[in-house]
Amino acid sequence: MEEYILETDNITKKYGAIIAVDHVSIHLKRGEIYGLIGRNGAGKTTLLKMLAGLAKPTEGSYRIFGESEKKTAKLRDRIGVLVESPGLIPNISAMENMKLQALMLGMNDEAFLLELLHDVGLGNTGKLAVRKFSMGMKQRLGIAIALVGHPDLLLLDEPINGLDPQGIVEIRELIERLSKERHITIMISSHILEELSKIATRYGIIHHGQIIDEFTHQELLRRCSERIELRPSDATRAVTVIEGMGIRDFKVLDNSIIQIFERLDDSGEIVLELAKNNIKTLNIAVKNEALEDYYLSITGGADVARRA
Repeated sequence: MEEYILETDNITKKYGAIIAVDHVSIHLKRGEIYGLIGRNGAGKTTLLKMLAGLAKPTEGSYRIFGESEKKTAKLRDRIGVLVESPGLIPNISAMENMKLQALMLGMNDEAFLLELLHDVGLGNTGKLAVRKFSMGMKQRLGIAIALVGHPDLLLLDEPINGLDPQGIVEIRELIERLSKERHITIMISSHILEELSKIATRYGIIHHGQIIDEFTHQELLRRCSERIELRPSDATRAVTVIEGMGIRDFKVLDNSIIQIFERLDDSGEIVLELAKNNIKTLNIAVKNEALEDYYLSITGGADVARRA
């Protein structure tokens, strides 16, 4: 049995007649970096708020560390949260902000707090007031504060939003280190699939409050990789011919389209071989879909952008 650190069962949040999160069921395995992808207003923040205990579900339930939401209050120090903007006090230093969080958690380990600041690249900021920090520095401090309680699970809402390219790289590298070195399971939301594709191990796409697709990193690369897409008159017989040609890396979609991921220069030979077996080729093309194009294709593209 696979170990899930977080599970939701048809979790729903309504605000009057508005359904912000609509019967979402997801399963997050221990050690994963789960990328929650969706446009602004898709329901990402609301879902994370419920999991963080900052909002109560209208319907459905969830389990964290095997415990129902009714019993997770005692486990909250095992969950690090950065939802929306970091709650920082601007007129004091990074360390003083960290000490306040530690005080609320009943901790008194200044060496550990300094270690966390070094981990996020803020160990040498000294007495510099947080108001003088760049946006990237504030985001990194927010993550450090979320780590004060030694969490096993980290919930991050749009941590790269509004950052410059260097800031995005810094946050991305930090998240990877937290996963590999501290073995923290991470759920991170973003509207930028391209960036999440560089760190996430699994993805869920949320659209109008619903999870419309889930897939692993390997599946994402496969869906977006270069391939031959073939629509034969008889897919079942075509598979036999393709296998007879020694082609093994292929997939059949909806019993009508065959995607071939090898011998991409042999499309003409494939068509001829099918013709020899009295199988017509109704359509054939070599495709290489970009991540953003893939994202738009499953969320409705420009129509989504107008409503977001």
